[in-house]
Amino acid sequence: MSSALTDLFPHPIVQAPMAGGVSVPQLAAAVSEAGGLGFLAAGYKTADGMYQEIKQLRGLTSRPFGVNLFMPQPEYAESGAVEVYAHQLAGEAAWYETELGDPDSGRDDGYDAKLAVLLDNPVAVVSFHFGVPSRDVLDSLRRAGTFTLVTATTAEEALAVERAGADAVIAQGVEAGGHQGTHRDIPENDGSGIGLLSLIAQIREAVSIPVVAAGGVMRGSQIAAVLAAGASAAQLGTAFLATPESGANALHKQALTNPLFARTELTRAFSGRPARGLVNRFLREHGPYAPAAYPAIHHLTSPLRKAAAKAGDAQGMALWAGQGHRMARELPAGELVEVLVGELDAARTALSAKGDLR
Repeated sequence: MSSALTDLFPHPIVQAPMAGGVSVPQLAAAVSEAGGLGFLAAGYKTADGMYQEIKQLRGLTSRPFGVNLFMPQPEYAESGAVEVYAHQLAGEAAWYETELGDPDSGRDDGYDAKLAVLLDNPVAVVSFHFGVPSRDVLDSLRRAGTFTLVTATTAEEALAVERAGADAVIAQGVEAGGHQGTHRDIPENDGSGIGLLSLIAQIREAVSIPVVAAGGVMRGSQIAAVLAAGASAAQLGTAFLATPESGANALHKQALTNPLFARTELTRAFSGRPARGLVNRFLREHGPYAPAAYPAIHHLTSPLRKAAAKAGDAQGMALWAGQGHRMARELPAGELVEVLVGELDAARTALSAKGDLR
């Protein structure tokens, strides 16, 4: 891995930026303090909201951390489909006694304003989801002393990341919880995601920049596996979701290991873009009919999700989780990093011993 990144944190563990209030400063600080790389999620926040969280995090740790940005989204193809879906959700709005959100609340997520803040107040790492920034943006961040990462879900997307001038690529396997970071949202490709180990191999053969592996990683032995496959570090999200420092709703944390939520699926039900979550009533009833219209559907369903959480109804919430959710551990984030490092060292020792026996 490029020493520019490895010099920032001693352990090959990156805490995934989880938008929606999960990746709070307390979580990022605990991970960074333990020797991993903590991350803030700027998605769905204002530029000032992001800046205030950066200030808070800097008050909690002097160690490096990252900030994640969502790329602006293009016009969705069929605006009429959003209206049809809104009619379908009318019963949900009546049940939760709330109004549906405004689907036209914006597609750029305050991207330019957030970039301006990050250029004026540089952080160690900035990552991007849902597309590739321009070379000018990446060069500007580099001049500010910021290391850049961009998510890719295929080797072709990784090539685009490298050509744009990013410092490293996040290989996001289909096992990952939350939104798939595809560069273009193509409904015909739904269900065709690539598993993490295969994706790492394909990306390693396609590009020369370092790879950070993301998707379903919950144990130190899995970190050892992705490092052996060619990744330079592992990014874990669901593993940190259940920690006390996580800002996730208590119902969300409990659902990770609740037998009632036995599996995950990729769905457009809550946001209009494929995202992996625990299968609940809302996902089952509305997933098959949700259009490809992100972030319009996200804005539309936001009041429903908040009302469900307020009512204590996990069946109406977006319970984002990766395929390894049943392996979640309710440990403090710093302690979890220590446990993962111990498991990683044990896995490496076991592999070395097997090699010696041969």
